[in-house]
Amino acid sequence: MFSKRRFSVLRSRAASASRRPRRSSPRSSAPICQAAGYPTRDELLADYPAAFTWEQLKTFVNSGDLGLLKRDRKLQQRYNIWAAGIRQEYGSMVNYLQNRRLQWGKPDTLSLLTSSLNVEMNGSAVEDDSVDDVPPPYFTAETPSRYISVIQNDWPYSVPPEIEHVLVWTKVPIYHPDIVPSSIAPRVEQDGLWGFTGNTSPPPSPSNLPSCLPALAEWGITKDKMIVSQKGTEEEEALVRQVGSHVHEYVKKRWNENEWETAWFVNPPRLQSVPGLAHIHVFAKRKTLS
Repeated sequence: MFSKRRFSVLRSRAASASRRPRRSSPRSSAPICQAAGYPTRDELLADYPAAFTWEQLKTFVNSGDLGLLKRDRKLQQRYNIWAAGIRQEYGSMVNYLQNRRLQWGKPDTLSLLTSSLNVEMNGSAVEDDSVDDVPPPYFTAETPSRYISVIQNDWPYSVPPEIEHVLVWTKVPIYHPDIVPSSIAPRVEQDGLWGFTGNTSPPPSPSNLPSCLPALAEWGITKDKMIVSQKGTEEEEALVRQVGSHVHEYVKKRWNENEWETAWFVNPPRLQSVPGLAHIHVFAKRKTLS
């Protein structure tokens, strides 16, 4: 359950990780992307071609089981090796992210995978990080940028080349007992949250899933292995949408719906690779100008 004690533990872990001294390494002076072994865009295109179409990705997001979203299997192996080295060097992935990779309140300048949106926003004003205030209790569309780091996913899922896989990291919780009613807490904890913005038509129905599952064959995914909650009452469905409304409004605010179509999601705890630091996944597709 999303108890206050659990959130307190997660926040204290993240805080202690951010204070932990970074271990020295002969590679630490190398450029971050080269030292980390991140894949380049050319490598992604040549060695890890996309397994899923945009329509399939949206279907997986809307299926109710976010575990269907996958990284290329060879790229996952490369990531696992990289992550093991990072944990050995920095003590934890959270410590690495907090102290090296994430640039709180600033544009992402470390990624090998550039974003056209970031290019547009490089001239935007950055808030004064010296402001001494109390962090908000949970993430909203109005969370100050000094508590947020928006980066390209250095290890993207198997998405088409025209799709940007973005991560919105935040120092404040996304799941919080003040906004997750106890009546739907088990469902949110199992399923996570997701939504769509900038759509010109409704998102794909989960009923389309059988036609998309063959794309997941190499991962051994079949319908009987999916973890999906039963559809709730109208009241429960409304509560779930309300819990996700803060993220939804943030995504709409950052990705102009006249220019971008997105599918966003927040993994449930069972799928979080970095549980000590809250983050949102956004698949963003720039619309073609007519």
